[in-house]
Amino acid sequence: MASHIGRRKFLATFGGAAAWPLVARAQQSAMPVIGFLHSTSLANAAHLATAFRQGLQEAGFVEGQNVAIEYRYAENQIDRLPTLLSDLIRRPVALIVGNTPSALAAKAATATVPIVFVTGGDPVRDGFVASLNRPGNNVTGVSFLNSVLAAKRLELLHQIVPKATIIAAMSENSSSPDIEAERRDLLAAAQAIGQQLVVLNVSSDREIETAFPTLVQLGAGALHVGTGAFTNSQRERIVALAARYRIPAIYNWREAVTAGGLMSYAPSITDGYRQAGIYAGRILKGEKPGDLPVMLPTKFELVLNLKTAKALGLEIPDKLLALVDEVID
Repeated sequence: MASHIGRRKFLATFGGAAAWPLVARAQQSAMPVIGFLHSTSLANAAHLATAFRQGLQEAGFVEGQNVAIEYRYAENQIDRLPTLLSDLIRRPVALIVGNTPSALAAKAATATVPIVFVTGGDPVRDGFVASLNRPGNNVTGVSFLNSVLAAKRLELLHQIVPKATIIAAMSENSSSPDIEAERRDLLAAAQAIGQQLVVLNVSSDREIETAFPTLVQLGAGALHVGTGAFTNSQRERIVALAARYRIPAIYNWREAVTAGGLMSYAPSITDGYRQAGIYAGRILKGEKPGDLPVMLPTKFELVLNLKTAKALGLEIPDKLLALVDEVID
């Protein structure tokens, strides 16, 4: 009898303790896997990944419960993207989410795995999709159209520093269509208001450091910091240098103003990643990326750091203050 009870206990133990990991593994392997690929670093993109997970949750997917996410970061080394993508595609992943350089590399790597991009450029011009309403193929996403706002930013900068006749434009050293379009728009806008524009291309920490003494030497009275994943990832360094050299600057991202930058005019990048999370969830439920229209921003925000304005000795015109959506003290 004792041996019979012992055998029952053993079977119960086997069924309870040893079988559970097998069930958990089976459930885990059945979970769809998303590849989250970013051309910058984990530290820079962590808040974007959080916003993406929020959107996924709104669509009914919670990381670790019914979806897995594999994160990959290229640390601003664009040439690493194809290797990172090969690894994700081999896993295999159910879809890939990426910023502009990552999504372009993904589009070149696969015509079958769904891709959700988050870009500041024009997705049609940049070759992501055939049209905004009917993207077609395996790609869709979110564009916050940041690069097309350059002329508006220059106008706002002119209002805050009206006496500056020379404006510096810090531009990511890249041949990407949206960055080139931004440079063209800035040059045209500067000419229209009789300002001289000096473009400083940067692609490394050192080039950012040397850009500031250069723009001071050239007599620039204000700075427009251009769009792009690299300049965005270096926003805290750029903000600190602008403060050190006492240069009024306008940025493409609200995050730069919360870090102490003077002002920004832009849609919300974090909201763009939240929307990408919603689209990823819809694709996991069976919708085709090519049938999902590219999402565009509905609101552009002017954010001003009053403390920085005071430190620079700037008088903010009432006309400009009336336009400000958010003031950071």
